[in-house]
This record gives sequence, C-alpha cells and structure tokens, in this order.
Amino acid sequence: MSKELKELTREEVQQHNKDGDLWVIIDAKVYDLSRFANLHPGGKAVLADADVAGQDATEAFYGLHRHEVLERPQYARLQVGVLRGARSVITGRIVGGLSAVPYAEPTWLAKGFHSPYYTENHRALQKAARQFFDEVVYPDAQERELDGKRPSQEVLDKMAEVNLHAMRLGPGKHLKGLSLFNGLVKPEEYDYFHELIVTQEFVRVGARGYADGLLGGKVIGLPPVLNFGSKEIKEKVVADVLAAKKFICLAISEAHAGSDVLGMKTTAVKSEDGKYWIINGEKKWITNGHFADYFTTGCKTEDGLTVILIPRQEGVNTKPIKTSYSPTAGTALVTFDNVRVPVENTLGPEGGGIFVILSNFNHERWVMIAASARSQRLIVEECLKWVSQRKAFGKPLSSQAVIRGKLAEMIARAEAVQAWLENVTYQMCNMSYKEQATKLAGQIAFLKMYSTRCAQDTARDAVQIFGGRGITQTGMGRFVEHYHRTIPFDALLGGAEDVLGDLGVRQAMRAMPKNSRL
Repeated sequence: MSKELKELTREEVQQHNKDGDLWVIIDAKVYDLSRFANLHPGGKAVLADADVAGQDATEAFYGLHRHEVLERPQYARLQVGVLRGARSVITGRIVGGLSAVPYAEPTWLAKGFHSPYYTENHRALQKAARQFFDEVVYPDAQERELDGKRPSQEVLDKMAEVNLHAMRLGPGKHLKGLSLFNGLVKPEEYDYFHELIVTQEFVRVGARGYADGLLGGKVIGLPPVLNFGSKEIKEKVVADVLAAKKFICLAISEAHAGSDVLGMKTTAVKSEDGKYWIINGEKKWITNGHFADYFTTGCKTEDGLTVILIPRQEGVNTKPIKTSYSPTAGTALVTFDNVRVPVENTLGPEGGGIFVILSNFNHERWVMIAASARSQRLIVEECLKWVSQRKAFGKPLSSQAVIRGKLAEMIARAEAVQAWLENVTYQMCNMSYKEQATKLAGQIAFLKMYSTRCAQDTARDAVQIFGGRGITQTGMGRFVEHYHRTIPFDALLGGAEDVLGDLGVRQAMRAMPKNSRL
C-alpha cells in the first residue's frame, strides 16, 4: 500500500533547510533527505548548500544525476509530498515507448515522417519487439553487463517462446512451422527488414558485452550448420540451439590468423579408418566460446580448409579472455587436444571451407552494421539530452557553437549510415542469395567500414561533450563511457576496417568494363 503524499507549499518546504531536517523539491516532488544526507555519495555538504536545502533543486539534481535514480525504490520512498499548484513534467524511460528526442529514432519511426521500406506488419513487430526488449531483456542486460555472468536462462527461455532466436538468423527455411512473436509475423513473410527491426530493437539495451553474450555466437555459428550440415546433424543440433537449450559459437580466429582466414593453424587429420577427424589447435577471441556446447570450427586439412562441427567433449577446453567489454559475452580461448569428431560432422565439402566461411560473412557483417547504426543513435540521444540540461558558463551547453558542431556531425553520420543500411537491406530482400554474394559483398564491406569509423568518431565526440562523466562507468555518462570503451569491437569483428575497404575496392576493380577509358 503506497503512502499518502502531502500537498505542500514552497514556503513549507523552505522551513526544512538545516542538518537533520532537510527537504528538497525535484520536479514538483518533495523529498525528505534528513536521514539520507549522511549517506549521500557526494557528501552532506552538497545537500546543505543554501541553493539546495529547502529549495527547488531540480536543475542541480539533473546536472548531476540521471532520472533513473529517482525511480529506484530506496530513493523513491524518500518522497513525502508534492508541490502545490505544480506538476511533474520530467519522465524517465517509457517501457515500450518511442522517444520524442529529435533523431533518437530512425526516420521511419519519427512522427510525421514516411518510408517506402516498412509495412504495417513491420511496424507491428517493432512495437511488440520494443515492449519485449524493454520489459524482459533490458533489466537483465544492465545487471549481467556489470556482474559478468552469462545472460539469464529465464530471458533466453522467454525469447525462445516467441522464437526470437530463430528470427535473429533472418529469413529462411529454419522458420518454417514456427509461430513468430505469437503469430504476429508469418514465417513465409518474414524478411530482412523484420530482422533489421529485431536487431536494432535489441541494441537499445545499451550493453555491448551482453549483446554478444545473448547468443551472438549462434547468429554466426549456426548458419553454416543450417546451410551445409547433413540432415542428421541438423536434426540433432538446430532445434536445441533455437530453443536455447544448447549453445553454439563460430571458431575461426586464431592468434596467428584473424582477417587472414587461410593462415589458420588448427589441423584436422583423418583417423586410419577414415571415420573420424582428429583435431588439434586453438582458437582465440571466440564469442560465447566459454559456455558453448558446439563449435563451428575452421580447420586446415589435406585438401585445404574444412569447417567441422565440434561438440564439447574430452579434449575441448575453454578459458575466458578478459577484454574491454563484459565477461557476459563468454569470449574465450578454445583449445582442441586430439579431439575425435565423426567425419559426418563436416559442414560442406572437404577442402571447401573457405566457401562455407565466406558465405556467412555478408549476413554477419550486415547484422553488425545494423547494430552499429542503432547504437550511434543511442549516443546521439544521450548527448542531446545532456546538452539541454547541463549548464556551463551560466548557459546551457547547447549554446556553445563547438558543441552544436559536434552534434551536427554525429546526427549526420547516424542518418547517413541508416539510410545506406536500409538501401542495402532492400536489395537483400530483392536479390537471390547468389546475387547477394556477387553484388553486395563490396557494398556491405564498404558500409561496415564506414559505419564503424563513424561510430568511433561519434564515441570520441560524445566523450568530449560529456567531459569527465564520459570516462566514468557510473552516473550521467555511463552509456557514453561504455560505448567509447567497447566501440573497437565493432571495428574489428567480422573483418578490420582496412581489410573490408580493400575487399570492396577489389570487387569494384573486377567489375570494371574492359572498354572503359577516360
């Protein structure tokens, strides 16, 4: 039962302005901080200031704290009344709602704007997905990003109930017969714009390590099984992975082979009877590797490069790698010591592993671009809010031309990346898989390079706007600090920027007309 709040005048509040009897007004709400003052993380003196004690401290509060502080139970209970003749106007994070902050949402979701790409079904999915991620995923993301534990099984199970794990893999036969978001989308109508929506709504949790931890390994590790695995392998593996009962990862990178896939040293040699692969070597920086049950692994074989599905078993060992984002991602060093795997676990033809790996890259990179585009917009929203409430030299931070200049560049980058991304997505929806491989590999490579470079510029500008708060892991700038610290992941995973740029140019040169001259 909630306590009854008194209606108080400013004069009544002003009487409570001393040590042991200290009230403040924040957004037309009156808080009794008498006992809390000694526990205040910033010290009692801040609250005892003549401009705070017994006064309207709204501006002072929002110059130092996020609104979510007032929503925490231990602080919400300090409210004793409301200000007579006034009403609260500041709202926090609205679960399932769209942000009214300019450029906080992609154009197709902004009031009064239109798009040729999205149908009413896309909009219905977006609404349902936002509600789901805000209610179910966001709270777990904030906790796991901090404590480093694996994403909660309860969250994974709830995602499985609406088949979100399957939806994150894009359109395809794996959706046949499934109920997507309780029947909201028909499997045969699910397209890349639906997947784009799911990916971008997920990114809004603002926790980079958790984003990968929530089965990021499945998004890149399961497609080779779906596309190249035998019927028996798929029957054994796919259903359990999509139900989050088993976990899978992609094990390609090594200490000696990153973008240089052909330089890998992990070997697979057949047993004397030819029934087993005997695998030795190690893989590094493997997302979800620490808790994976299956490893989609690139190996050097007699015929070249071969991809093999390796179950966790004797001889398979994983060790967490400490990186600049949360251990919740399960990033691991994976070692294989004389691991015996049936040859039936081969994915694709022996020696044809490079095709299996490359066939996965376009979609993998497209997903990363989608995430990068949405995360940039989150930072734009954080910065627009901050410059509106932060005062410097007696004026709002937004009055500084240099700050407006940084914001202009951040907004322009976010809009450009999203527009290019939607164009590429439209092409994906209207091209066969073979056409995508030949026509979009360069486009996607260029876009990923451009997107992650934009993201790094935005991260740097955001830190300059937030100042010291932008390098502090708690408080006002925590999302900016987190973004700046983890943004290099996007620039490296799926191929380093320079490698991708070179790939795009080489593809363009191969397509040059023989008779073209200046």
